[in-house]
Amino acid sequence: MNEGGNEVTATVLEELPNALYRVELENKQQVLAHPVGTVKRNFVRLRPGDRVRVELSPGDFTRGRIVGMSGPLKADR
Repeated sequence: MNEGGNEVTATVLEELPNALYRVELENKQQVLAHPVGTVKRNFVRLRPGDRVRVELSPGDFTRGRIVGMSGPLKADR
């Protein structure tokens, strides 16, 4: 497991090319994040409005890793 990094809850805003997502943290800050671990391995489909857990990079707080799903999914699936 990687050292450091704060884990926070965020909402997916948009899907970008190359498996990147723009997510909005609870404090309204937007960061770029990519899926890792079981999210990537199980091909979890992330859509705008989904709640995810993001681990922020300790060196660059504008980047992060999506480490899992968080809470209820968007209702209109």
